[in-house]
Amino acid sequence: MESIRNIAIIAHVDHGKTTLVDKIMYHCQLFRDNENTGDLILDNNDLERERGITITSKNVSVQYKGTKINIIDTPGHADFGGEVERVLNMADGVCLLVDAFEGPMPQTRFVLQKAIDLGLKPCVVINKVDKENCTPEEVHEKVFDLMFELGAEEWQLDFPTVYGSAKNNWMSDHWENVTDNVEALLDMVVNNVPAPKVSEGTPQMLITSLDFSAFTGRIAIGRLERGVLNEGMAISLVKRDGTVSKSRIKELHTFEGLGRKKVQQVIAGDICAIIGVEGFEIGDTIADFENPEGLKTIDIDEPTMSMLFTINDSPFFGKEGKFVTSRHIRERLTKELEKNLAMKLGETDSADKFMVFGRGVLHLSVLIETMRREGYELQIGQPQVIIKEIDGKKCEPIEELTIDLPETLSGRAVEFVTMRKGEMLSMETKGDRMIVKFNIPSRGIIGLRNQLLTATAGEAIMAHRFIGYEPYKGEIAGRNKGSLISMEKGKAIPYSIDKLQDRGKFFVEPNAEIYEGQVIGENSRGDDMCVNVTKEKKQSNVRSSGNDEKARIIPPIIFSLEEALEYIQKDEYVEVTPKSIRLRKIYLTETDRKRFKF
Repeated sequence: MESIRNIAIIAHVDHGKTTLVDKIMYHCQLFRDNENTGDLILDNNDLERERGITITSKNVSVQYKGTKINIIDTPGHADFGGEVERVLNMADGVCLLVDAFEGPMPQTRFVLQKAIDLGLKPCVVINKVDKENCTPEEVHEKVFDLMFELGAEEWQLDFPTVYGSAKNNWMSDHWENVTDNVEALLDMVVNNVPAPKVSEGTPQMLITSLDFSAFTGRIAIGRLERGVLNEGMAISLVKRDGTVSKSRIKELHTFEGLGRKKVQQVIAGDICAIIGVEGFEIGDTIADFENPEGLKTIDIDEPTMSMLFTINDSPFFGKEGKFVTSRHIRERLTKELEKNLAMKLGETDSADKFMVFGRGVLHLSVLIETMRREGYELQIGQPQVIIKEIDGKKCEPIEELTIDLPETLSGRAVEFVTMRKGEMLSMETKGDRMIVKFNIPSRGIIGLRNQLLTATAGEAIMAHRFIGYEPYKGEIAGRNKGSLISMEKGKAIPYSIDKLQDRGKFFVEPNAEIYEGQVIGENSRGDDMCVNVTKEKKQSNVRSSGNDEKARIIPPIIFSLEEALEYIQKDEYVEVTPKSIRLRKIYLTETDRKRFKF
């Protein structure tokens, strides 16, 4: 058996995971010299490229000094924690990246906890040592303290460390010793990560990912724990609930570089893709045909937030999207459940409304954005946290929130968080920035980012991590401004917008099509107000001098999807179509709103 190393790269968001994988691929000469592959090669779908974040875990394989290294790149956001939990089962060791300036962050803690619980060998990479004011030695100490705190065993605490800068393409054993390649890191992986443990017996493989090809159907991906798989071999599929169905492997592929290579046989310890098995889900086991034995399935943390998805029933439905009926939306959401383990789908009393449960606003908004680009039209209600009853008490999810912002502005942050029932845990200064930690109910985080960014001129950086359930903290004040609601269907006329500007801020461009009941702006007071922006100026023959000033219109506020979801109140929906995001009242006419007041 050629020597194999399976390693997952884990870290907080933006600590350099995907960049590091790029440099490893370049070093192992996966590409010809004349190929210009750019950077962040693994972030290959449009959404990941636009946002500059990793959303789904992906694997790639490289050859280094006769060893095959399977590398799994994982996302760093708490919302995509399910992706990390799912793929850590394939690895024997983890490469923990830590920023030399920021040190261990909330998500570093979350992913490290999962890796330590699974008994994986950690290797630490202290990245970005070229940043000014960075403290690599202190960060190394902090990582040790964190591992100790998370209950790591002796052999895990004895971790190797390399220092370097993935962006500048170097790694070495000391941060002052600059080299010109990443060999130090690869040597560390080969020498310290154990080769896969292979026990004797019949074949067993846990399915941890799935892929889809229009040509061959669904593809099962996982690591073969023991035994051998051959092309054309008959196997059993052991489901999560213990039921067994028989199937046959049509083709076997192993990972090579960014692609896959068809092989006749796969030996235990390697990560492979299987084509031809029907009806499987993530967490099922592929086992021996004669006497199947299942493996322990994947544990996934519970969702903490829910949103109502419903069909688009606004006056503009079906104008932009291809898929608008509840059947389409139901099929798409059920398909998403196969891949997206941290998501759950609940039924409601109505056939065209679905409750979707997930890890956070970002987790669900990525799903909505993907559906929107595929041509779906839908409406989403206000995000709600999941309230549980524990020992007869009403309990809600609590998160640990870390805010990194300029020292001069830290007072505002504390004020905002305490208004939302947060409790301050600690404050520490780093250079001219302040890092403040809080415990805050998940309800309080919804909509907090917008307020903080406005108050700190865009300088605040927020990170949060789910801790557990605690007794309900009481009501949190929502948005204190009302909405401006359109009372007519038609075009937004610049003349009317100009006359109404002192009533509040607008969300619609001049001359945009609007409908009755659409939220077209924010009132400067606390109550909702119906306005008519479809009125034109009366063209009469009588003119008096000085009456024709130019309409000076302040540019409208354009929301991104997350901002819109966090902005709406409980009697409003966000209408999402392939070309636009509109806010609307659930009841479009004034009389209905009064009749069914929330």
